Amino acid sequence: MTKTLIFAHRGANREAAENTRTAFDKALAYPIDGIETDIQLSRDEVAVLWHDRYLKKLNLPGSHIDDFAYAQLQSMNFAAHFAGSAAPEGVMTLQEFVTAYRSRCRLLLEIKNRDWEVVARHELKVRKTLAQVGAVADDRVMVSSFDLASLVYAHRFAPDFPLVLNLEPEHNLNDARYALDTQPFLYGLCIHISTLDADMMKLVRERGKRIAVYTCDTEGEIHRALSLGVDVLISDVPDKALQMRDK
Repeated sequence: MTKTLIFAHRGANREAAENTRTAFDKALAYPIDGIETDIQLSRDEVAVLWHDRYLKKLNLPGSHIDDFAYAQLQSMNFAAHFAGSAAPEGVMTLQEFVTAYRSRCRLLLEIKNRDWEVVARHELKVRKTLAQVGAVADDRVMVSSFDLASLVYAHRFAPDFPLVLNLEPEHNLNDARYALDTQPFLYGLCIHISTLDADMMKLVRERGKRIAVYTCDTEGEIHRALSLGVDVLISDVPDKALQMRDK
């Protein structure tokens, strides 16, 4: 990575329903470098793309994605909540996503492990993700998670695979230092834009790691990420980020 790479956050999510084929295709209408998306499991253990804890956007506010089998999810319209959606879209599987887009851009796959799930299900999600992307050392496909234990587990199966730890907005420089020092296998960190500063950049560079930043949408946020030289800038407005980077 010789310049900051621009990743579309769940596709072009301001132009189409997030994490749908339409959103991904619209994102690729711009010369983006990559796409970030989210992985969860259906009840019958199919890896699918969905971000939220609940299905409120599908008028099922008390339900989780894993309350339903894949066939049931396919029958739901995952684009209905987005005004102006042209046609219904069922949930997209990870396998469909990887097959359709890994040759067209870089991918950042965030494994969403939830606190109501048993550890065995966390581990299953990790194994399925690695199996479907192929556990090879290729930074065109990276896997991330807010759950460090899941990444430690993933490292056991794919020791050379680029694994990225996501940090919450409340995590600070000391949290980042602890993670990198105790888990040297980490490829890098993905941090909230509010925690990005020169000290964070210095820490990551001193450890020889990569740094991604989410979610940079305002001109000020994008400018800060670009001026500090992050490796990956994740944005809901990738077109704006591209214009500013290439200006």
